[in-house]
Amino acid sequence: MKILLLASAFNGLTQRVWCTLREQGHDVGVELAPAHDTPESLTRTVERIDPDLIVCPFLKHRVPEEVWRRWTTVIVHPGPVGDRGPSSLDHALLGQSPRWGVTALSAVEEMDAGPIWASFTFDVPQGITKSALYNSRVADAAMECVAATVRKVAAGERPIPADRHPRPIPGTGELPLLRRPAFTLDWRAPAADLARRIAAADGAPGASAEIAGRTYCLYDAAATDERTLAEPGTIVGRDCESIAFATGRGLLWVGYAALLERKRGPKLPAAMVVDAASVPFRPAPDAIAETRYRREGDIGYLSIRSYNGAMHTEQCRRLTGAVEKALTEDTRILVITGTEHAFSNGIHLGVIDAAADPAAEAWDNINAIDDLCLAIAEADQLTVAAFSANAGAGGVMAALCADVTVARDGTVLNPYYDMGIYGSELHTWSVANRVGAQTAARLLGDKLPISAAEAARIGLIGAVGPRDWDEFGRWLRAVAVGYNEPVARGRMFAAKARRRAEAKPMSYYRTIELAEMARDMFDDRHGFDAKRRAFLGKSAPAETPAKLRFGQGQGLPVSPVR
Repeated sequence: MKILLLASAFNGLTQRVWCTLREQGHDVGVELAPAHDTPESLTRTVERIDPDLIVCPFLKHRVPEEVWRRWTTVIVHPGPVGDRGPSSLDHALLGQSPRWGVTALSAVEEMDAGPIWASFTFDVPQGITKSALYNSRVADAAMECVAATVRKVAAGERPIPADRHPRPIPGTGELPLLRRPAFTLDWRAPAADLARRIAAADGAPGASAEIAGRTYCLYDAAATDERTLAEPGTIVGRDCESIAFATGRGLLWVGYAALLERKRGPKLPAAMVVDAASVPFRPAPDAIAETRYRREGDIGYLSIRSYNGAMHTEQCRRLTGAVEKALTEDTRILVITGTEHAFSNGIHLGVIDAAADPAAEAWDNINAIDDLCLAIAEADQLTVAAFSANAGAGGVMAALCADVTVARDGTVLNPYYDMGIYGSELHTWSVANRVGAQTAARLLGDKLPISAAEAARIGLIGAVGPRDWDEFGRWLRAVAVGYNEPVARGRMFAAKARRRAEAKPMSYYRTIELAEMARDMFDDRHGFDAKRRAFLGKSAPAETPAKLRFGQGQGLPVSPVR
């Protein structure tokens, strides 16, 4: 089937749909709505493509009437049947809905009111942020909706009118757009309520609060029951860049913040924005702890956490320390993984851009993450890295430094560098070592996402585990235990020795990469400054990248999944 993905951005969900449909044998292209300044322009493009089906996995723009009347156009809406409006997930989290859903419906004149092709519901975990919910439960339900819709269209079926479709979530209807004032924090409220507001406003519009006479947007929060005699709104503790505030009941920990004056400033680790230099140390709760380590016999498990996947200089240094400390244990295997909602995307563009000297900060950041990669690559233990969630750029390359790399089903990898930088993280060794020089050059040059399944097919990773988070944890533990069996352990350590013997010293690859990165960061030879700022400012694309359009090759050939 010829399927056009019409989207406002080529975000994680759209990438996952693109990868999956291509692997199923469909002819898939992408068109970005912001690249068209008029409805007529978009209509002409669709007319030229003449797709069998238009799917809109992430669309904030209105579909021209001439398009949805002539071509079957399906909107993936992040709400259950009956829900309408642009703030669906905000309302679900703010209202503490125990269940929510995703609906695939036909585009019509009235927003989110078309007939229903498919709908799936899910439990909403307590304390989850909007971004985390979108990238996990919502994305999974959206994939189910897309799969069901494609099957029905192929079979010649028709959607069910909205007023005749069952409503599995009671009380749904048209809900208003929630703007920032709806999430304003009152420090006299319990910490748990404040954390829920911050979670619901995650990403945009952000939850605002007054701190020492200035207004900030706060993100990445966790509540504890600890008591304090301090006035609500007072900073009472700090752990790395996370800050603890006194509230009406309990403590509110905040990991990220942005100064809000005439417009919102950059979103950065909280202590880089809010003055907390004189605040005493206080241990942060596990919910926002940067690392967690546990040991089970000969196997150590290190979980790393980075808000939205970005890792700044000091964080990379702390993570390197955590890896090195774990490697001092008399274990045989070290397993490194992320959280359910984030793995890593490499260096922290936001912290770099906000620095007094962005080039110097970028240089420090890339050197710090290289140290982390080196600690993994040169470990005496067998190292296993697991992509627990989507990853990109340096985050992908860091995991490939491990002896074995696996992934959770449904994850999308972007194994390349953009933003006008050559990249480092030992990628000139790790990628070609796994897939060969030719495939490595294509992955790095095409700059396209691949699914975990495709990554395993081409040999970039070793295996793919279950999508369910608890099942994935059990699977990963079983993989590690299996590698620790005497015969398997001998085989794996022999392979590790061969891989190391076939490579040049790691300093060779690092030196070559950093020589290129120095020119990118200090000389700005490929526009790193401008591309970074455009990315952080979420600039609308001027055009749809040619590589995503129909008939452009679209990267590595994929084998349809049977």
